[in-house]
Order: sequence, then structure tokens, then C-alpha cells
Amino acid sequence: MKVSDFYYDLPKELIAQHPIEKRDESRLMVLKRDTKQIEHKTFKNVIDYLEAGDCLVINNTKVIPARLYGSIIGKETTKPVEFLLLKQLENDNWEVMVRPGKKLKTGTKVEFGEGLLKAEILDVLENGDRKVHFEYQGIFNEILDKIGLMPLPPYITEKLKEKDRYQTVYAKYDGSAAAPTAGLHFTTELLDKIKQKGVQIANVTLHVGIGTFRPVKVENIEEHKMHTEHFYIKKEDAEKINKAKKEGHKIVAVGTTSCRVLETIAKEDGTVEETEGDTSIFIYPGYKFKCIDRLITNFHLPESTLIMLVSSLAGKDFIMQAYKKAVEEKYRFFSFGDAMLIL
Repeated sequence: MKVSDFYYDLPKELIAQHPIEKRDESRLMVLKRDTKQIEHKTFKNVIDYLEAGDCLVINNTKVIPARLYGSIIGKETTKPVEFLLLKQLENDNWEVMVRPGKKLKTGTKVEFGEGLLKAEILDVLENGDRKVHFEYQGIFNEILDKIGLMPLPPYITEKLKEKDRYQTVYAKYDGSAAAPTAGLHFTTELLDKIKQKGVQIANVTLHVGIGTFRPVKVENIEEHKMHTEHFYIKKEDAEKINKAKKEGHKIVAVGTTSCRVLETIAKEDGTVEETEGDTSIFIYPGYKFKCIDRLITNFHLPESTLIMLVSSLAGKDFIMQAYKKAVEEKYRFFSFGDAMLIL
């Protein structure tokens, strides 16, 4: 299967540059796999497709202000260097994407926020990222809150007015370099109504890396090597999922991140257990799903691993037809865009 099989033409003006005013009033395209029907709804209508006993699985990771601008210590330069924190390795060592790469060789020292945070390049990794050691006084995340910026995707060129709009209302555990965007549509009120209906809500935590935006560079998709992302799921959440499975209810994953965690850890019978680890699972057409039954997701980039994932659940032809329809109907695309529910 070729990368070009997953291309679609997207007018630039349909790439959402800012979040809609009310989270749950974004549009919702509903795809019915059995009848190949497409319905157009508002996101708050998602509750109509959930039944008592179903289990909604959300990713409660929290985006950190992972973009830092600083200067090389001991060098007079007007152009700042840029760090994007990708993954905590151990203690105060991180994997970091840097710019400009030529200046940031092993041993280079950089400071941010007038010395609040200092860094030394320890190693240049195979993919061009850097292994970096940070030094600071106080609490790392509090310093990031002071001097860091939210790491918006490259296709969003407008400034974000409110930091919390690139954060789900249930974000809890720091660690992501990008938001699990399908969850951005939920409000606390909508989640309360879903619970009142008798739907169980289970959490997973997967810290989203920037690799989610990296393009597929091989023509044959089976040769693509996925990035790894760290995840964990607690015992009580695994039990909610297993109970729903056992009783014949639906497992509804909120976002491709929740989906990837569940499909990484699921046994052949679809059950899961408390675990922590790294996943590099690549889901593309031909994959047999073990755990999830339904998926809430946003509209993804052409030729991306995420459009391949949704194609494996709904079928490539049906997904490409739905995306064509979304363009015709002027849905908003990508991180701050509208949503899709695959039934």
C-alpha cells in the first residue's frame, strides 16, 4: 500500500487556526460503517451514540509549555535558539528538537529566561534530535510555565490567546509535546451528562510526542518506522474496560492516542491490564482491532499515519469519501478543527 493512496486535496483556508468558542459546538461527522452512511451533527450530539454500560476511554495527558527560546552561553548572537522538549529520558535529561542544528553541537551550553534554566547538549541522536541535560533552581514544571510556550503544530500560524484551549478539560499528568486533540471537544458538563447516562469513563495516559506530525517518507507504508510514546493505564481503568467488554458493551476510544494504547496492550480477547511502557504500534489497513469498537477523532493530515489508522477502522475508501465530503461541506481540519465519530 502506497503513501499516495492516503492523499486528499485540502484548501488551506479549512485548516483551523484557532479553537471554536464553545468546545462542544464544533461539528461532528458520524460515519456508520455497516451502512456506509454519513451524518452531520454537532459534537454535543455524541452522547446520543453512547449507551449505558459503554466505556469511553480518554487520554488524560497534559501538554507542557515545551517550546523554549534562549541563547548560546558565551556567544554574541541576535538570533535565538529554539528547543522543543519531546521526551523526558531520565532525571533532568530530555530528548529535544533544536533549531538551528548546526550551532548546537555536543558540549554547547544554552540559557533560557535570563538564566532561570540552563542546558547542555550531551549527544546528537540518530534522528538529529539532541539529548540535553537541564540545570535549574526550584521545580522544573513551574519554570516551564514561566518561560515556555505551548508547542502548537506547524500548520497553526496564529497565536493562541488562551493556553488552556490547547488542553483537554481533563488533562492531569504533565508530559505531552502535543495535545490529544479529539478530547478538546469535551466540556465538563458534557462529560457529566455522559456519566449520568450510565457510560463508564476510563483513563489512559499517553504522552504525545511531536513524531505524530512527522511525515511518512517511504512510498511503501509497511516500511515506515513509527516513533515511540510512553503510556500507562491504572488497574481501576483496566477493570472498567474489561467489565464493558465482558458485558457486551462498546469500547469508545477518544482519539488515536487512546486507541494506540488499548491496541498495544490488548490480549487476543480484547481485555487489558494495568501496565506501563512505550508503544510504537503502527495501525494501517489490514490491522485487526482487538479492543476498541468505536473511535472519536479529528480530521488528519493527508498521507499521515493517523489517516492510515482511521482508514484501518472504517475502510480506506469510506474514509477518503468522508474526507472529500468534509472538504465539500467546509469542515474545519486538524488540531483545532471538527470531529468525526466512527461507529
